Amino acid sequence: MLNQETVFRVLEEHGVTFYTGVPDSHLNGFCNYALAHYPERNVIAANEGNAVGIAAGHYIAGGGIPLVYMQNSGMGNTVNPLVSLADEAVYAIPMILLIGWRGEPGTGDHPQHIRQGEITPGLLEVMDISYTILRDDEEHFAKAVDEAVSCCRDLRRPYAFIAPKGVMAAADKPNNMDDTYPMSREQAIEVILDHMPADTVYSATTGRATRELFFLRERRGETKAHDFLNVGSMGHASSVALGIALEKPERPVVVLDGDCAAIMHLGALTMPSVVPAPNLLHVVLNNGAHESVGGQPSAGHRVDFTSVAGACGYETCGKAAETEEELIEQIETLTKRMRFGAEAQAGGADGQARPGFIDCRVHKGLSRKLPPIVFDHREAIDKLIEDLS
Repeated sequence: MLNQETVFRVLEEHGVTFYTGVPDSHLNGFCNYALAHYPERNVIAANEGNAVGIAAGHYIAGGGIPLVYMQNSGMGNTVNPLVSLADEAVYAIPMILLIGWRGEPGTGDHPQHIRQGEITPGLLEVMDISYTILRDDEEHFAKAVDEAVSCCRDLRRPYAFIAPKGVMAAADKPNNMDDTYPMSREQAIEVILDHMPADTVYSATTGRATRELFFLRERRGETKAHDFLNVGSMGHASSVALGIALEKPERPVVVLDGDCAAIMHLGALTMPSVVPAPNLLHVVLNNGAHESVGGQPSAGHRVDFTSVAGACGYETCGKAAETEEELIEQIETLTKRMRFGAEAQAGGADGQARPGFIDCRVHKGLSRKLPPIVFDHREAIDKLIEDLS
């Protein structure tokens, strides 16, 4: 890994002193250094497009060249603001993009990263954004920064750095456990499994929730045929669950969401105001952190998800669940209000039944070390399709 003190010194020497983005495991060295040393100049954004907008505002107001960091899986969120806001044919706003290269061809990675890794350079080329693939070489990095800043200043265009594994990240991520709340995420998932009907369909969000659900099923000797593991497409597990709930109103459906994932596409919370899905229970497993990529803080513990969800049309219990007993109580309360079959399609017997929502507060840290999930994605989805047929 590049010496991060050197990385930030070189950036500062070239006038790059403002950083915003979404943390990534391939960038955790960079992200954690920015968090520790530049807390007032580093903004962890809701999503990558949000970060591009923040960076644009920084340039417009201050004239400095900002840096936007992200995993390449988040590039899709940036396409609209990059080509319709920052592009030289529109407002010509320069910025440096630091992109963690998951799925780099020839390195091996999880299936959800393969295609994204293949198209990462090409996607930048389609957007007419010049780029450099970084190496673990300080001299090479210094030359890349000089070239990038020159391009940004002279041409007023974005410039990208693609960071392969090991360039901006240490080999291991720390397990930063705290005691803010008594439950771990895995304990909360097991409580939900214990108190929902056996035929419940689960949609688990990107990151640790998918892995913990997968291995809990194995430990408990239960079928995985009811589960959708949203291993990619961060922020969309609740939308997939809503589609399932609408199509199968006779089945209870649970979203095992994360605070960062929910924040990334918060607009999805408005859907209960549009369509009836009273067979759906949306649980945000809220640890206030980007745990899967290094434990950087999120806005999760600062946001009143319960009030937001209630205003968007969900049934809630009026407060977050902070203990196992409170989680059980909220599950029991909200499942009593669930409606199925014809009643679900009509929005409940009185036309007012709505999906349930729980902000489940959990502490940071992993309750146990789990290996990566290895499974046949096509086989898994076909089993779920068969289960729902």
